[in-house]
This record gives sequence, structure tokens and C-alpha cells, in this order.
Amino acid sequence: MRLTKRGEYALRTMIRLGIAERMKEGVISVSSLAEQEHLPFKFLEAILFELRTAGYVESMRGKYGGTRLAKPMKSIKMGEIVRLIDGKLAPIGCASETEYEKCSCPDETHCGLRMLMIDVRNAIANILDKYTLENVVEVTLRKQEQCATAAGGKKTAKKKVASGTRHADPSDGFLAVLLDSVG
Repeated sequence: MRLTKRGEYALRTMIRLGIAERMKEGVISVSSLAEQEHLPFKFLEAILFELRTAGYVESMRGKYGGTRLAKPMKSIKMGEIVRLIDGKLAPIGCASETEYEKCSCPDETHCGLRMLMIDVRNAIANILDKYTLENVVEVTLRKQEQCATAAGGKKTAKKKVASGTRHADPSDGFLAVLLDSVG
């Protein structure tokens, strides 16, 4: 699975709309969403159209119009959004449950690569289909609160590697934050 920019932006948008709902901000204008999330306005409009067509968001017209969630956050699985925007979760077509494609392998039944990719697909699906938008919003807000508390209300410095670039620290992951609050 490769999450496209379209998929990434859709997920970020849904999370931002979920936070807005949780914080009782009401509707958010498309221009405000684009600005807050650093997304191209026209690209975001096209993504919102797709999310609206699928029933995940709704638009309000008028001077104070904008976008908001159309479904309860607890009923929106993250995997649904990824599949809507980017299609299959499997890295290769012959490992896909929803968009199976015959591969060129001479013995698909005994193909080690296919078996491995089915496990990769299952691992991805198990995480994306287990967590709802409500879970992700809750963990996002909890992490923001933890960082604000640790810094006394100031933004904390980002972790850096020797080269000066940010890296994906496992302790920054969704499950680490979720488990940290439980444990």
C-alpha cells in the first residue's frame, strides 16, 4: 500500500474536522482548512467533493458556511477513507481482497511473495479497520495536551537526528501514544 498525497490530505482533513467537532468549532471554511493544514485549495476542494459524495462530510452554504463531518466519528473507520481515496490496501494486486488482480507468477498458490504481501495487507487492514476517526482525534488531542503540559504551555522542540532532519520515532506513533495513556 502506498498512501498518495490525496489519501494523506483526506485523512488529515477528516482528523481536522473531527478535532473541530470535538472542540465545538462548528463548520470550517475550505480556505481555513487549506490554510490550517497547508493544503492546496483546489486539491482540497476535489477531495472534499469525493468525501461529500461518499457521505463523510457535508457542506453548509452562505457567509458562515463551510464543511463539517456528516457521520459520527465513532462510525468512521480509517480504512474506509483510505480505500475510498486510494483503493486497495494490498501492496500487490494478487494479495488484495477488494481489488484482486491475477499476477504473473507461475504458481500463485505457493508464491512466497504473495503470501508475505497478504500478511502485509492484513497487518495494514487490521490497524486501519480497528481504529475510528474518534480514536485518532482522541489520541491527537491527548498528545497535544501532553506536549503542552510538558512544555508549560509552550511548543516542544522536535526530535532531530544528527543530520538535522526529523525522523519517524516509534515513540511518536499512534499506538505508542494510545498505549502510553492506558499503561
